[in-house]
Amino acid sequence: MNEKAMIHTPESKYCFALDENRVKLRLRISAGDIPDRICAVYGGKYDFAVERKSVAMKREREDALYAYYTVTLNLDDKRLVYVFEIEENGKISYFSEDGLTDTYDFELSYYNCFQYAYVNGCDVLRPVEWVKTARFYQIFVDRFNIGDNNKDKSYINLKWGEKPDPKSFAGGDIKGITEKLGYIKGLGLNVLYLTPVFSSVSNHKYDINDYYSVDKAFGDKADLKELVRSAHEKGMKVVLDAVFNHCSENLKEFQDVLKNGRKSKFYDWFAIKGDSPLEYECFAACRYMPKFNTANPEVREYLLGIATYWIKELDIDGWRLDVSDEVSHEFWRDMRRAVKKLKPDCVLIGENWHDANSYLQGDQFDSIMNYAFTKACLDYYAFGKFDAKNFADKLNEILMRNTDTVNDMMLNLLDSHDTHRFLTRVGGNVNSLLSALCVAFFFSGAPCVYYGTENAMEGGYDPDCRRTFDWTEEGRDNPVKTLIRRLSELREKHFADAEVKIYADGGKLVMERGKYKLTAQKDKFEIE
Repeated sequence: MNEKAMIHTPESKYCFALDENRVKLRLRISAGDIPDRICAVYGGKYDFAVERKSVAMKREREDALYAYYTVTLNLDDKRLVYVFEIEENGKISYFSEDGLTDTYDFELSYYNCFQYAYVNGCDVLRPVEWVKTARFYQIFVDRFNIGDNNKDKSYINLKWGEKPDPKSFAGGDIKGITEKLGYIKGLGLNVLYLTPVFSSVSNHKYDINDYYSVDKAFGDKADLKELVRSAHEKGMKVVLDAVFNHCSENLKEFQDVLKNGRKSKFYDWFAIKGDSPLEYECFAACRYMPKFNTANPEVREYLLGIATYWIKELDIDGWRLDVSDEVSHEFWRDMRRAVKKLKPDCVLIGENWHDANSYLQGDQFDSIMNYAFTKACLDYYAFGKFDAKNFADKLNEILMRNTDTVNDMMLNLLDSHDTHRFLTRVGGNVNSLLSALCVAFFFSGAPCVYYGTENAMEGGYDPDCRRTFDWTEEGRDNPVKTLIRRLSELREKHFADAEVKIYADGGKLVMERGKYKLTAQKDKFEIE
C-alpha cells in the first residue's frame, strides 16, 4: 500500500454524520492499490478495547489519482471510535492516527484510534428535502418576458430580439415570469432562480440601492408576492439572489459616507482604505459597487434584516448568495441561523466558483453553484481536454470534495448569466448540448437550466449570454425541450435517493443511477 496516498480525517468530508445515528466513513488510497479487502473496525468510545465490530467497505469511487472506500455505520453508541483494517496478499495491516502499521494494539486504542467523539444532532447538516427532486430554471429577469404592458417603458432601449450591450434594457418583468409559470412547469422544471429583483440603476440589478423595494422596472412587492404565491400553487419553488458582498454607490448609507467621510456613522460599514481622496474596496474593479464590511456587527444586522424580511413577507424558498466567497464566514454563520430558524427548508446556495469545503460544513451554506462541474463538462464537450476516462475521473473527484449531503444539494449548471452559453461553446452542436444535459440531470445534485437553453439559445460572454427569450418558439417542440421533460421525470420519480456510479467504458462516459444507465459521448447519448 502506498501510505503517502492514504488519508482520513474525522469530522470532515471523510467522516460525516448523516443523522444522529448514522456516520459515513471514507478512506482514500492510491488508485493503483487494490487490496483484497478494507474493513472499518469500530465501537463505542469507552469499550472499544474489549468490544468492537467489523464491517467491509466498498470501493465507491475512483479518480485519476485515488480510490475511495466507504461505509455507512449504524450506531448504537453515538461516541464512535474506529480504525481501518486492510488485507493485501494475505497480510493484515491497520490505518489509524499513527498511519499505516503492521499491528495495532486495541488495548491502547484510546491514544491513536480515529474518533467522532459524540454525534450532536445540532451539528448535523440536514438535507433540504425538496432539493432532492429539484429542477432549477434560471431567469435573467430583464430578458425573459414583458408581462406589464401598462408600465412606463421609457427606460427600454433594446428591441426584443436584438443583441444586448452592457447598458441595454429590454423590459422583462416579474409579471412576465408569473405569466409563463405554466410554460416553465410544462418543461418539467419546478424551481425558479431569479437574478436580483431589488431597486437598482442597472439591467442586472447586482448594484442594489434599496434592498427593501422591488425595482420599478420589474414591478413592485405585490407583483413579487403574486409570483411566489402562484409558483407555490403550482408546486414550484422560488429562489432569489442575495447581493450581500457589495451594494450600489447610491445606497443611502454609502452616500452618507461620501458626504461626511469619517464623520459618517456608516463609515465602518464599508471596506474603506483611505480618506484623501476616499479609497474603498469594491466588487471586482467596479467603483460603483462598494464592498460591505461584514466584520462589522451593524452591517451583519442590516443584511440579516434583509434576508429574513423577504422570507417573512413572501415565503421565498431560498437565497442564491452572490460573491459568497468574499463575505465573512461569521456573517454566513449568522445568516444560516437566522434563516433556518424562520424556515428550515429555505435553501442557501453560495456563488463559490472553486472548492468551497470550508463553507459546507453545516454551519454556512447548503451547497454552491457547481462551476467545477461546468468546467468539467466544457473540458469534455467543448475544449477537447478530456476523453471519457478523464471526464469520469474529474466528476468522481468533484464528488469527493464534499459530503454526500452537500453533493445532493449542489446546483449543477452548464452555463449562466456569467458565462458563455454552453451551445456556443460547443460550436452550436445541439447533440453535444443534449448529451451534456443528460450528464447534468444524472449527476448528484440539482440540475439548473438557463432560460432559453430549451430553444437552443446561443450567446458569447456577458452581455451576449443575456439575450432576450424568443417567445415565437413557445408553442413549438424540439429535441431539447423533449429531453428536458424526460430527464425531469426521471429525476423526480427515480433519482431522489439513488446514488450515481460514474466510469468510462469503451471510450464512452457511463453513469448509472437507480435502474437507469446513461452512455454519453461528445455528440450522442443513450439512456437505458
